[in-house]
Amino acid sequence: MTALAAVRTADLPRAEELAAVRAGEVGSLHSWELVTAVDGPGTRLTTFLAGCPLRCLYCHNPDTLRMRDGRPVHVDELLSRVRRYRPVFRATRGGLTVSGGEPLMQAAFVTRLLEGAKELGVHTALDTSGFLGSHADGRLLDSLDLVLLDVKSGLPDTYRATTGRELAPTLEFGRRLARRGIETWVRFVVVPGLTDGEENVDAVASYAASLATVSRVEVLPFHQMGRDKWDRLGMDYRLADTQPPAPQLVERVRGQFRSHGLTVY
Repeated sequence: MTALAAVRTADLPRAEELAAVRAGEVGSLHSWELVTAVDGPGTRLTTFLAGCPLRCLYCHNPDTLRMRDGRPVHVDELLSRVRRYRPVFRATRGGLTVSGGEPLMQAAFVTRLLEGAKELGVHTALDTSGFLGSHADGRLLDSLDLVLLDVKSGLPDTYRATTGRELAPTLEFGRRLARRGIETWVRFVVVPGLTDGEENVDAVASYAASLATVSRVEVLPFHQMGRDKWDRLGMDYRLADTQPPAPQLVERVRGQFRSHGLTVY
């Protein structure tokens, strides 16, 4: 953290802190990591912001659900880290990915962060469920090179059972991205007995194929790696008895997406 950022985020009076949050100068950060070929092309500096309006049954980061559980971070702190890794990004054609939680809960902060990264000549990506897509204004979208759109389900009832929320906002956000010509990767998690129904998968595939800017689909098998976090947080984990999908099931789902002419990973 720069000295300036430290001063700005430490011991601010409450009114000044709220003003800084509203201005997008200060956000709530869960963590960050440097990863390769996971959250976009090349090596990525992925920042995980705290706070999410969804309650996905298979969430593997339940410790990111509440904004108050993150630590205050000034945008300059993260941008200084982005600046430090520019040689790595240039060598690998990587960049910055803003994830969560749900980053659009902190849209003003994300806008400042993305704009700063673009000024540094860095490729930018947003990993989002799209549920809060209405929070993303033109400034934010103009600063994006790529969106990783997590489409949890293609059927409204299944989406509601999986996330506790409605599907329509995600679908509309994806259409907005397509209208603006923003490259989109659709992500879909295969959860046996929950999201793997053929009708549900076909609905996601049809939707993805309808968006001209979708360049790939990532089919992600459900796993139990987040279960210990649910236990530590004292949260009710309803998928404790759900097994990861068999390879044959994952391939069937990928085949459904391919049948719509989509590039699938």
